[in-house]
Amino acid sequence: MKIACLDFEGVLVPEIWVNLAEQTKIPEFRVTTRDIADYDQLMCYRLDLMKEHKISYHDLNKAAEKLDPLPGALEFLIWLRGHYQVAIISDTFYELAGPLLSKLDNPMTLCHRLTIGSDGNIIDYRLRQADPKRHCVKAFQSLGYEVAAAGDSYNDISMLEQAENGILFQPSEKVVNDFPNFPIALDYEELKAMYLELI
Repeated sequence: MKIACLDFEGVLVPEIWVNLAEQTKIPEFRVTTRDIADYDQLMCYRLDLMKEHKISYHDLNKAAEKLDPLPGALEFLIWLRGHYQVAIISDTFYELAGPLLSKLDNPMTLCHRLTIGSDGNIIDYRLRQADPKRHCVKAFQSLGYEVAAAGDSYNDISMLEQAENGILFQPSEKVVNDFPNFPIALDYEELKAMYLELI
């Protein structure tokens, strides 16, 4: 049995925080896991920025609601579901991902939680577990699945390493240089072809 594990932001949808940077005109929000590999460090940086600029959860959620999936993402996901079981494994948060997931026909998604205060400000975040993407793959493997995983950034590497097959999708040059051992898909047609080869 085979299961496809996909990252969310950067693979199926745009980066929510990058969109927030564009809407708020605060360029520092453009920093993602392509730039800072340590996720705790990245989230502390983001939350500090939100406090500094008085950005609330409502502002962030509005940014997420205005986003659409990447062109061709829904069609790719429909195609992939016809050949694999599919799970979205993401370091985003349920509170932000909801509007975008509904536009992708609500695929099974495993991600994190935000802690939001009564004043509407984000107090903290709760990771599902340490190294969550690797643990998700290991859990599926313990159920007898072979995993073919695709992601675009540093926080996906443990998932790609743990999977029987790992694919980088439209990665940055920095990620490619640091992890040259993974095959690269530059668009959904190339990603389809790679998944077909693994069936």
